[in-house]
Amino acid sequence: MRSTAVRRTALAAAAASLVLLVTACGGEGSDGGTKEKGNGKDSAAAEPAAKALTAAELEKIALAEGDVKAHKIVKAGPQDDIAAKDVKTEKPECEPLARALAGTPMGAPVATVKRRATAEPDVKEAGKDGAIEGAFDITTSLVALSSYEGQGAADAFAAVKSAGTACAGGFTMTMAGTEQKIVKMTEAEVSGGDEAVAWTMTAEQDGEKLPFNVAVVRKGGTFVSFSSFNLMAPEGDLPLPTAVIDAQAAKLG
Repeated sequence: MRSTAVRRTALAAAAASLVLLVTACGGEGSDGGTKEKGNGKDSAAAEPAAKALTAAELEKIALAEGDVKAHKIVKAGPQDDIAAKDVKTEKPECEPLARALAGTPMGAPVATVKRRATAEPDVKEAGKDGAIEGAFDITTSLVALSSYEGQGAADAFAAVKSAGTACAGGFTMTMAGTEQKIVKMTEAEVSGGDEAVAWTMTAEQDGEKLPFNVAVVRKGGTFVSFSSFNLMAPEGDLPLPTAVIDAQAAKLG
């Protein structure tokens, strides 16, 4: 395994703090800036007030095993929980983006469900020198679906989009006691639902850099965040998990 893989393996726990952690029952901590205004509000203004889906209804439209080719889909477990109060940012305006990275909903959703989507490793090199390295070369995504009454989902989307603009130069965040600095952000192309936005970014800790990406999609009163990482991805080069995003967006109706 090349030295980069060794160093990044040591960052696995920190990466999990950013991507694979899910929220305790929504609404803890601050409102994550959901009262902030953003461009997402414009497209939502003419829509009728949404009726929130129940947890059972969200479960029906959340990704399931078999929905995404070459991906393992599982429910996120209690071991992944992170409370909203444990997601903090140096700049308050960046908190919605950090919450999206953690899969922690903003405001007070009626219900939230999460899935973990992991790309299957390439086993073609099994038995060769690259086999161990290939085992690390997988992209894992946390998908968090939250339903809101009224304009709650539109407010959440607007807050994240506004945070992406305000914090484009980078920001520092702490999740479950682990501090990470986002040193680079670039908006990425994404589509789905009534509105969608995404960014690729680079996090740095102890001199080691690791690429991440985050996307959010809103459909009516349902807000979905996708956050992904790959321990072996080159710095600044982690494609969005478009297969995962597209499959989930399609199930939103």
